[in-house]
Amino acid sequence: MSDNFSNSQVVRKRVVPTRGGVVAAQHKRAAEVGAAILEAGGDAIDAAVATSFAIGVVEPWMSGVAAGGCMVLWRAAEGKAYVVDYGMRSPGSLNPSAYPIVGGEAPDLFAWPRVKDDRNVQGATAVAVPGLVAGMGLAHERFGRLPWRDLVAPAAQLAKEGMLLDWFGGLQIASNARFLALDKDAAALFLEEGKWAPISGWTALTEKRLEQDGLASTLEAISREGANAVYGGDVGAAIAKDVQAKGGCLAVSDLEAYRAHFAEPIEVPYHGGRIFAAPGMTGGPALASSLKKLSETANPSYVDYARVLEQAWRERLQASGDRESCTTHFSVADRHGNLCAATQTLLSIFGSRVVSPSTGVLLNNGIMWFDPQPGKPNSLAPDKRCLGNYCPVIGETPKGERFALGASGGRKIVGTVLQISAFLIDDGASLEEAFHRPRIDMSGMDQVLADVSLPPNELKKLEAAFPVTLARRLPFPYHFAVPAGVLRTGNQNMGCTETLSPWGDAVAEKNSNGQ
Repeated sequence: MSDNFSNSQVVRKRVVPTRGGVVAAQHKRAAEVGAAILEAGGDAIDAAVATSFAIGVVEPWMSGVAAGGCMVLWRAAEGKAYVVDYGMRSPGSLNPSAYPIVGGEAPDLFAWPRVKDDRNVQGATAVAVPGLVAGMGLAHERFGRLPWRDLVAPAAQLAKEGMLLDWFGGLQIASNARFLALDKDAAALFLEEGKWAPISGWTALTEKRLEQDGLASTLEAISREGANAVYGGDVGAAIAKDVQAKGGCLAVSDLEAYRAHFAEPIEVPYHGGRIFAAPGMTGGPALASSLKKLSETANPSYVDYARVLEQAWRERLQASGDRESCTTHFSVADRHGNLCAATQTLLSIFGSRVVSPSTGVLLNNGIMWFDPQPGKPNSLAPDKRCLGNYCPVIGETPKGERFALGASGGRKIVGTVLQISAFLIDDGASLEEAFHRPRIDMSGMDQVLADVSLPPNELKKLEAAFPVTLARRLPFPYHFAVPAGVLRTGNQNMGCTETLSPWGDAVAEKNSNGQ
């Protein structure tokens, strides 16, 4: 523990209740797109679809057409929760022997043994079958109200304009320029002269934009043809052809065979409230296990959070060992009481750092989710589900408030969702208070990462039970997960995002009939 932290700087985000719908997302521009869909008469699913595609344009290193993920929905008229699973899969022709272990440790997110040429991390050989477009299509087919084309069109327009290269975008590109330069199409898209990050002077007001015409054309095709454009149409064929030309094995047949699906949510009673989480290959089971253990404690503390998370991760890592980092999350509440929590990811930041030149799509590196060592539950194999930690939830407090919540941040996600849910359910915290409270991270690394603003007595308790490292919440890099959530109480909605996220914000529809 170090005392060399100044607490003189305070950053807050204001939560304003509204009778209209709200979208909380990691990028304000994407939240604005979703809020406009609510204003046009769309429901929470319509807004989620529009936000999903838009956020892939304005923060392309996190998500996009080649991403995968999961959403949890609440349908007010039915009083029922649903899960839509659109996780990635490994290609059917993948050959595990093409990923030989050479010793040492992998250079990215996992502590896997290193694979020859980092083939499971970088390049076309790391590309898995994406699921995002199929997942959005399935959710819209079941619950959407507005035409599909109207929901994808705003993202296509954003791509035509090109992403504004502000300081934060420039920082993201600069931090990965060395890897982006390895693929000529990624270098051409993101780097100046294929070498340098496009960062303006520190005092500059810039209107420099990323050229995304190829992505705009792809999104226009998806808006016209629906999900079939990727899973059996020309867009998917072009992506597969480009991946194979660069040495990967993703095939048209993999895309044609892919199916997003509905799943029964895990329902966990908790201290007079309840949480609905995704089952299967997500962080939902780890969250559910943690909540069940935590429910045995009447007034849980940060030490209790750390203990149940440590147990959950010990159990999970014995059977898996995955984590993802560069994910995005958004949550939606509409004026009718429907809620949606959606998390999606390319896995690593900039995914495989490979761009499909025919489509302008930045490709995922989902193969890295698999353990390259054979004979384990999560070992690399063909046509196999990827195991992620995304953990969107729908929750209900003892007062009858409902919330949609999730986060980005790999294995840090589950602990953040657990703590914010507990703040809302156990303590009756407001959404604003819950998002501003200090958090800890215990994600299977045998130590607690603690926010420097934790009360001294809580820090002492933690230090008595675990090794503790102090860290500050920062805009970059993120020491803790990055949450986004909405809450509905009575007939009012509100939203909030990570306080230190420079792009994240909650946006309400304009015709909200007053605040």
